[in-house]
Amino acid sequence: MSEPTSPPPTVGPRVVLDHQSATPLLPEVRAAMEPFLGADFGNPSSLHRLGLWARDALDTAREQVAAFVNARSPGDVLFTSDGTESANLAVKGVAWAVRRRAGHLVVSATEHPAVIQSVAFLESHGFTATRVGTDAEGIVDPAAVGAAITRETVLVALHHANHDTGAIQPCAEVGRLAAKAGAPFFVDAESSAGWLPLDVQAMGAGLMSFSPHRFGGPRGVGVLVRDARVKLASLIHGGAQEGGLRAGVENVAAIVGAGVACEIASKQRSNRAANAARLQEKLWRGVQSAVARVQLNGPAPGPGRLPSNLNVSVEATEGEGLMLLLDFQGVAVSGGTICASKELRTSPVLQAMGIGHARAQAAVIVSFGPPSTEADVDRFLEVFPGVVAKLRAMSPQWDEGRMG
Repeated sequence: MSEPTSPPPTVGPRVVLDHQSATPLLPEVRAAMEPFLGADFGNPSSLHRLGLWARDALDTAREQVAAFVNARSPGDVLFTSDGTESANLAVKGVAWAVRRRAGHLVVSATEHPAVIQSVAFLESHGFTATRVGTDAEGIVDPAAVGAAITRETVLVALHHANHDTGAIQPCAEVGRLAAKAGAPFFVDAESSAGWLPLDVQAMGAGLMSFSPHRFGGPRGVGVLVRDARVKLASLIHGGAQEGGLRAGVENVAAIVGAGVACEIASKQRSNRAANAARLQEKLWRGVQSAVARVQLNGPAPGPGRLPSNLNVSVEATEGEGLMLLLDFQGVAVSGGTICASKELRTSPVLQAMGIGHARAQAAVIVSFGPPSTEADVDRFLEVFPGVVAKLRAMSPQWDEGRMG
């Protein structure tokens, strides 16, 4: 078996502007996790002292997460393996719980693939679904969601902020419409957690999912907050862990880290968001000044957009080319869409917004994290114009005399 290799050398310092994919583990989180990777290795289902200590650690983490989202009770917090599993459990779990009667789901057309593909799976099993479109900035009209709800609607799902464009959705308004119709409301907070205030009660969210690895927590753990009044069927069967809704031995170390990451984020969110907003504004101004024919995808920087996200399309280039050449210069960004960048596919979110293929293919996503600095933005702006010029020099679409 081959040993893992280190990343190849780059030109200049390494700068990470792809924090929407993952963030480094906070030192406080690592310190909290370490005992449970060593001497405190107990199984929370065991009745001896080591097991009871692990169970207490899970209870503390539930309290920390519940406070982070203003849940009604720590008992509403379920732990999974990641945000994708949490979204699957929310969508499929609600649907299977009411399987005895007709089921209809309402979602936006720009949901995360975990939601979109879960809905498609349910459609293949007899459910129906309405996918509500967005405006040109990727924002859903609550009235359109309300019009799509029927007497057979068993779930309304909407992300809090978009993973590609950073567009912040009117969740509270949609939550009120879902409550009026008696349909559970699921909020995917995967991209907004750690950056925007989360309040399941104010949003009217019977279900909310997110992953702490987006804001300094560990990978390998996800969260689903579920109001006990929402019926939910388990997708994984076996033991009685997580209230019988998610069988399998809990990942205690990761869950402990998730709780600490949520507690830190509660205290630092405002400062983090303000710093990211400054970096976002500086980077966008710098790109506009340095490169011709650049378009912003999603809302303008400000209250309608995540401060941590910037998605731009550079005419006569391709997102994957920009990403790879930037990486050679030591700058990590995402090409096209966060969850499809490995396959180098065009973003389905941008397509659903009505953005043309060429523009969608030319998109790159810059995302900030807690450790991001102005020096990171300066380095990006130092190398980005040259990367664009190199790609455009090879592009038959680009004619400096006509387009520059």
